[in-house]
Amino acid sequence: MEPEEGTPLWQLQKLPAERGPQLLHKIIDGICGRAYPVYQDYHSVWESEEWIHVLEDVTKFFKAVVGKNLSDEEILQQLNQLNSSHQETIMKCVKSRKDEIKQALLREIVAISSAQLQDFDWQVKVVLQLK
Repeated sequence: MEPEEGTPLWQLQKLPAERGPQLLHKIIDGICGRAYPVYQDYHSVWESEEWIHVLEDVTKFFKAVVGKNLSDEEILQQLNQLNSSHQETIMKCVKSRKDEIKQALLREIVAISSAQLQDFDWQVKVVLQLK
């Protein structure tokens, strides 16, 4: 079954299955604060604009399935437009790196919360000084 254009992750079908694990693990590395994969390694698969969408879509997907703590069945439902080898690769990546992704999401939340608290604290000081 060919995936429908516009469906999240549909462009992964262009990637040969044997290159899937390398790409997906590099994207997870990027989520975790290390280096994201580079376009030069995949320019023969996707145009530059497609590449940007692949990175964004896969990153959003990993963050969403881990952040929402979806079951394997729920994840597979979202992958039903992909062939079985791509589905299997994605599931292996999610299972093996779930804790790392979760930690990265927690770091993002803490960073946002800290910034808001700093802003809030500053606003309180301004209000107190005005009184």
